[in-house]
Amino acid sequence: MAKSTVVIPNFNGIQYIEACLDSLYMGTVKDMNVIVVDNGSCDGSMELVRDKFPQVQLIVNKENTGFCHAVNQGIKASTTPYVILLNNDTRVDLAFVHELEKVLDADTNKEIFSVSAKLVSLYDRDKTDDAGDYYCALGWAFARGKGKDPNRYRKDCEIFAACAGAAIYRRELLETDRVGLFDEAHFAYLEDIDIGYRAKIHGYINWFAANSIVYHAGSATSGSRYNAFKTKIVARNSIYLIYKNMPWIQILLNFPFLFAGCFIKLMFFIRKGYGREYIAGLIDGVKLSVGSAGKANKQKVRGSQTAAYAKIQFALWRNLLRLFEG
Repeated sequence: MAKSTVVIPNFNGIQYIEACLDSLYMGTVKDMNVIVVDNGSCDGSMELVRDKFPQVQLIVNKENTGFCHAVNQGIKASTTPYVILLNNDTRVDLAFVHELEKVLDADTNKEIFSVSAKLVSLYDRDKTDDAGDYYCALGWAFARGKGKDPNRYRKDCEIFAACAGAAIYRRELLETDRVGLFDEAHFAYLEDIDIGYRAKIHGYINWFAANSIVYHAGSATSGSRYNAFKTKIVARNSIYLIYKNMPWIQILLNFPFLFAGCFIKLMFFIRKGYGREYIAGLIDGVKLSVGSAGKANKQKVRGSQTAAYAKIQFALWRNLLRLFEG
């Protein structure tokens, strides 16, 4: 019986999806379910999946509903104990699925919520794309090891959150109020930091599996690392993520850092030519937070979670130092 369902969101991924699925089926784990959720593609990628991979369960949306809604559809359609999320612009190593499953199988106390694979640049195998995600008191999320030698990241370790581009999750925790599904108000970007943050509030941890390797093209859907759409939506989601996950006292405690983080980012995006988009995104983030969706999704603080919040705050400060580690 399959342990895992691999959910692949697809939006106009004709350039990558076939190689992604081929590499997945060539892996050491043969007994798995695969669901591709197509988000209104018009490039023939949906038809390619339907014709060349009849064993894949295909969910078709008429329009682009966003990453979060797409993966939630796949999660809801799954029945296996584990769910693996995988970007369509990837090629996976033979042991990718096995190494992710192995970590959760060994976690008999079920303390681990998610496990992130090691993402290596598809076009430059000497550079790491993501070895787990961190989040710091500046309100910045960043990929551990970005641009560095992948051989530096050979040990499994705890991380702040798993990169949803290649990660495994316990389905039972996604389907209960202990953590819940991806927040669709995010649409895309920072949704993996958000869900990892929520898991930590509930006392779970997130892990990095060094031997689960994925080769990632990067920015295949948005088109580039920096663009107007991405700048605006990431700015919006950065405000929303802070509002919904931090108690007010924690927001006040971190406010000098958060303000500095926003100012530095503003200066950066002004130089990139996206200053207006960044400011517009911050305003949208405030509107989203104080609106009905934001209020409904704000995490309710419980006294039993005091230790978890303290551990998170320490991580936010510790991750400031990790920004400058070599």
